Amino acid sequence: MSELKQIETIEQWRNEPEEFKEACRKIVISHAINELYGSRVYDEPAISMAPDPYAKWQVCRVVMEEYGHHYRFFELGREMGIEESLMLPDQTEKSPLSIMGYNMTTWEEFCVIKMLGDLAEIIQVEDLVQCSFHPLRNLARMTMPEEHFHAEFGENFTTDICERDGGKELIQEHINTIFPLLPSFFGRSGSKNNEIYRKWGIKKCTNEEMRANYVKRADAIVSKLGLSLPEVDLSAY
Repeated sequence: MSELKQIETIEQWRNEPEEFKEACRKIVISHAINELYGSRVYDEPAISMAPDPYAKWQVCRVVMEEYGHHYRFFELGREMGIEESLMLPDQTEKSPLSIMGYNMTTWEEFCVIKMLGDLAEIIQVEDLVQCSFHPLRNLARMTMPEEHFHAEFGENFTTDICERDGGKELIQEHINTIFPLLPSFFGRSGSKNNEIYRKWGIKKCTNEEMRANYVKRADAIVSKLGLSLPEVDLSAY
């Protein structure tokens, strides 16, 4: 198989086939929308839920970085000529990820969302760090350390909660409710879009491969806490 062409600049990208350009646009739009939506519905509200000044400080860092992720994808999209309204959840018909519909009301839920939800984001971003479109590749590499911090934040605070009386039972309840919303994060099995992404070297893995990787890594994390994931039928996604 011949080596995939590497697109180093937006100027070079403009001269590429429309299928490749549209695939890049779809990924940038999706990340811009979901980073902003998640910041609004989970990260920013969690500041008031945090139990002490240290936790609030850490959440503020998460909020700043998540809004920063949206802004970076938004700016890349603008440079690519994408209409601004397509990258703003209030102005587009594109639906956010299903997890965004979860009604979070407690600090404990937020910690589980960060622990398991941001792991899903890590796996998505990992699949872009060798992307053939270098502006997107560079953005993924810039984002990766911050996403790791957010997932570690969730794991660390969830561990603290589990050490409280009744904490493990409470966290298990939230895992049982939140985790089933997350495998769909990776898109449909047999996705035509994913096939096109891999054809052009934008992504490396199938949705099924990313989903299986996610479940394996999520299971390892919750097992360390003496907890378990609820059973989900991965063939349903």
